[in-house]
Amino acid sequence: MLLEDEQATERLGRMIANRLRQGDVVALYGDLGAGKTTLARGILRGLGLNGDAPSPTFAIVQPYDDLQVPVWHIDLYRIEDPSELAQLGLEEAKAEAALLIEWPEQLGRDLWPDALRLTLGRDGKGGRFLTARVPPAWEARWPPR
Repeated sequence: MLLEDEQATERLGRMIANRLRQGDVVALYGDLGAGKTTLARGILRGLGLNGDAPSPTFAIVQPYDDLQVPVWHIDLYRIEDPSELAQLGLEEAKAEAALLIEWPEQLGRDLWPDALRLTLGRDGKGGRFLTARVPPAWEARWPPR
């Protein structure tokens, strides 16, 4: 899927928000600057966030409990040791919220098999492309409209 610019990336996020449910995991893959946070912001805004959505790079977890669907926006970029992941309480969070996870590679085999896996990359013309690995839990909801 081609995303011509940042606005198109955010629009896609808003469409995904219309399909997002409590307990869902959206795994966002891509290099630095690929658009992972932009897509996550679109999802958050689509769920009713009116304010700023800072990147959780330093906080690692940014919860949003007051949206149509509660969300944890998670950035695992700074995780250095797998033992740090257990301290985040992601399994418990998944029971109560949807999870948007940047740098899900850090989870390795612990990434849930029902996660929607979205990979963003640059197209070389100022836009981005997105590829999706869609698990059975998302088949009826993908592509978003």
